[in-house]
Amino acid sequence: MSDEKWLQPKERIDFLHEEALKIIQSKDVFSFSMDAVLLAKFAYVPIQKGRLIDLCSGNGVIPLFLSQRTKGQIEAVEIQERLYDMASRSVQMNGLEDRIKLHHMDLKEAPTRLGYGQFDVVTCNPPYMPVQTGKQHDNLHYAIARHELMCTLEDVIRVSSQLVRQGGRVALVHRPNRLVDILTLMRQYRIEPKRLRFIHPKADKEANMLLIEGMKDGQPDLKLMPALVAYTENNTYTPEMERLYSGELMEMMG
Repeated sequence: MSDEKWLQPKERIDFLHEEALKIIQSKDVFSFSMDAVLLAKFAYVPIQKGRLIDLCSGNGVIPLFLSQRTKGQIEAVEIQERLYDMASRSVQMNGLEDRIKLHHMDLKEAPTRLGYGQFDVVTCNPPYMPVQTGKQHDNLHYAIARHELMCTLEDVIRVSSQLVRQGGRVALVHRPNRLVDILTLMRQYRIEPKRLRFIHPKADKEANMLLIEGMKDGQPDLKLMPALVAYTENNTYTPEMERLYSGELMEMMG
């Protein structure tokens, strides 16, 4: 049966992970980008079992990628009904209903509704910009994805700490200019930073993205990982990025 049955007007199907997975996207809402791919490959995940949850999940790209790395149960939280609906149809289209469970809710409600300390891994690609900074997009879907309209960085880290079990992991992708805030809030909410990696658009450019992972109630021991450069001087992916996108470097972030 044609995949077109899963689509609503102005939607399309894109391929993930060497066409092993498909995802529904639309120009009307914020589509996933490199940061989501990097986080999905960076985060520690249990291979055989465990419970994982992705916050600010958008159209479900991170849970879809994680489903290729773990046999554990994956859950996801998304506040925007349109994106939740797209993610739900993508999960069904890929036949992953038994592996991925989606929740349409405000992430601040997640601990009460889903349970405290119930997850081994929490991932989140949150809005990067405080409400008072930068011009907000006229499209509300884009504005919510980019600005802290529905949740703040503190909300994300506090809720992540409430959801994850002691010794569990929390992984985020964010912007370098928020690093001090991230480290301060992680410590405040008992998430000890363990791994940090900066992403540079080119070798001679300053970092424009970071990946960070912490452990609930972990011991202080932060590992600064080698920088990842995304593009060559000719604006093509670097070999490391090529291998990452092809799915050959699942372990390269770990």
